[in-house]
Amino acid sequence: MATATLSPVSSPAAQPAAESNLTLDVARHRAAQDNLPFAGSVTPLQAWQLVNSGAGRLVDVRSPEEVKFVGHVPDVLNVPWASGTSLNRNPRFVKELESKAGGKDAVLLLLCRSGKRSAEAAAAAAKAGFSNVFNVLEGFEGELDEQHRRGALGGWRHHGLPWQQD
Repeated sequence: MATATLSPVSSPAAQPAAESNLTLDVARHRAAQDNLPFAGSVTPLQAWQLVNSGAGRLVDVRSPEEVKFVGHVPDVLNVPWASGTSLNRNPRFVKELESKAGGKDAVLLLLCRSGKRSAEAAAAAAKAGFSNVFNVLEGFEGELDEQHRRGALGGWRHHGLPWQQD
């Protein structure tokens, strides 16, 4: 399987532990204010900094088809929230997340296409006892623009963060 890096970015300097904790604490505080059912939300750049510093693990919850054909973050864990053309919910999502991501106490940063499915997945994970699950706002591709295209209004790729396509 050949891959091509489409948007290389040099890794930001490792974020000190105190700064990582502050990022997560701010996200938790906002989540409490907004009455979110999960630990909180972070921006794509914050997620990348948390991953780079070792403070969190990125989990792509998009379908295997999206990951393969749209692109993905290198070396990221994929635990689909839903799959197939009708995006049927994965009934094993919580069990797969727990076994693949290192348990219910791991700091997990969930990424989908636009940040909506990953918020649903984060809520389900939190309900199942995950205490540090965060949503990555904007997702991998961002919101639709006026021409009904993704990629120009936010998202992992829009911010120039590392990604590749098979």
